[in-house]
Amino acid sequence: MSKGKILIVDDEKNITKSISNILKREGYETVLAYNYEEGKEAVFNKPIDLALLDILLPDGDGLELLKELAEKKRNFTVVMMSGHGTIETAVEATKLGAYDFLEKPISLDKLLITVENGLRLKVLENENVKLREEVEKNRDDFIGESPAMKDLMRKIETVAPTNGKVLITGENGTGKEMVARAIHEKSKRADAPFIKVNCAAIPNELIESELFGHEKGAFTGAHQAKAGKFELANGGTIFLDEIADMSLDTQAKVLRVLQEQEFERVGGTYSIQVDVRVITATNTDLPSRVEDGKFREDLFYRLNVIPFHIPPLRERLEDIPPLVKYYFEKFANEYDRAFKELSESAMELFIAHPWPGNIRELKNLIERIIIMIPEDQLNFDMLEELFVQSRMPSRRDDSGLDKILLSGQYRDSVSNFERLMIERRLKSNSWNVTQTAKELGLERSHLYKKMKGLGIQKPDIG
Repeated sequence: MSKGKILIVDDEKNITKSISNILKREGYETVLAYNYEEGKEAVFNKPIDLALLDILLPDGDGLELLKELAEKKRNFTVVMMSGHGTIETAVEATKLGAYDFLEKPISLDKLLITVENGLRLKVLENENVKLREEVEKNRDDFIGESPAMKDLMRKIETVAPTNGKVLITGENGTGKEMVARAIHEKSKRADAPFIKVNCAAIPNELIESELFGHEKGAFTGAHQAKAGKFELANGGTIFLDEIADMSLDTQAKVLRVLQEQEFERVGGTYSIQVDVRVITATNTDLPSRVEDGKFREDLFYRLNVIPFHIPPLRERLEDIPPLVKYYFEKFANEYDRAFKELSESAMELFIAHPWPGNIRELKNLIERIIIMIPEDQLNFDMLEELFVQSRMPSRRDDSGLDKILLSGQYRDSVSNFERLMIERRLKSNSWNVTQTAKELGLERSHLYKKMKGLGIQKPDIG
């Protein structure tokens, strides 16, 4: 299977055929062109993954062809070549969209590394385009009108255009990656790569190679050079998820990249400079890990320039009804099912559930309901068993919330939770019923009815 189709445009036939033979041995297909017109014909009419384009051609200028490619937005990587290159020429080629600039005579290793990394970058760019489209269509985590979500969106709009480092904290399933992507998409780097690294999923012995790349022969199994994630993110954003799971040795090397914007590949002898915005995330208490000596204090302060905290779903209950509606519509369309109507008691199940898995858990449960329950009208009794099956021990809550939720019959737990929620919100609003009803998304008369049914009365302060 071909590793990619490479176009070589150069009037020196010996060089063109020599490059072609080298690339074929490495598993690439090649297309050859010996002048400007042949090259133009190939780039606009043949499926190309990468083009090696000489600047000086007998019937035209390679930079002009590069400019025309940029204007027509051809979707492949271009690498310029020249035996008479200058820094000014290389800079101009880069401005016009060239990925790299190779000086003749071309080094074999440099050629193969450039082609491999250029193709990999194009794959990542295509993935980013798809992800941007998906993010625009489906911003699940940003549904809701709670003060917490409005504040989060305002903060994203404020921070995104800057290059400030961002540390995102929050429980699993709250949408930390979605926030990181939103910051990138609204930044000046939106057209450059967004590279995600899950630090918890990579073994310690491999993470340095994953982040910084390696040279051929750097360790057993390193059969060829490989660019790391920082190198691939150059000009864009790197998102280091679960940063707390990174080893202390790797933390020291990441700190150097943040300080100096340069690093060496594993086994490398020269520094690689990068311009990368760093966004990190964790579901753990980093200051506590610093105190325990498991996370570098200097790195923590480097990363925590702009802190973001995503509240768990149980702390923004007013966002649950719109989220529930959104996911029921989404999965009904996906599985070609009729949209389901929820009774008031059924919606109260969603509001009363502690959601230890946050939005991810909510999404999964609604998908299960769409698949498992055929009825279009859903009530408490239909859903109760699915909620019981989904229940997980929640975190300790000094307010007594755990005791309320994990004791008694399910209906009693719902009523007790509802009473606690309404009382807390009334107290925070100095018992202003109109304001509380607005925050809870209820009609004022409906809240009065709830208060009466739950035995909630304004305390006599006389």
